Amino acid sequence: MAGREIAVKKYVVRLSADEREQLEALIRKGKSPARLLLKARILLKADASEAGEGWSDSKIVEALETNTLMVYRVRKQLVEEGFEAVLRRKPRATPAVPPIFDGEKEAKLIALACSRPPKGRARWTLRLLENKVVELGIVERASDSTIGRVLKKLSQAASAPVLGDPAEGQQRVRRGHGGRAGRLHAATRS
Repeated sequence: MAGREIAVKKYVVRLSADEREQLEALIRKGKSPARLLLKARILLKADASEAGEGWSDSKIVEALETNTLMVYRVRKQLVEEGFEAVLRRKPRATPAVPPIFDGEKEAKLIALACSRPPKGRARWTLRLLENKVVELGIVERASDSTIGRVLKKLSQAASAPVLGDPAEGQQRVRRGHGGRAGRLHAATRS
């Protein structure tokens, strides 16, 4: 076991003048995520072209306070996938958390929310809807905040003519010193 070394393919970074300029501008601005700025610095240090510094991995690790694996991955990604792949984040194939309500389940929830509330209740509450969708087997589990988000999405999707103009029935109000106080809704005016 002693003395065994794993052969690691050496990925040589050679940047064009345009690519170097793009990376330097990215670092100069400093408005990008820290991980992207680190990748840009790694590529500039590892660049083996005439304009580059051609640093070794160990020197880059020490200077940028990162790890060898990060430097290796950035080199490898540049050589195998190209310059643009290093600068953009790889999109996820699936969402981090799968949605609880798909179109069919969402329609059942909306139909339930529009139906008559249980006896003894004037209207549906989020908690009542939460319990009822589980009881009816629409979903295995759901929180009241999830139910609220689904229903809120529905109300936001409704067109403005159906809901009315939000500024309708409002009037400008001035403060005692003449400055604007904003608008008051018709229900709050005397």
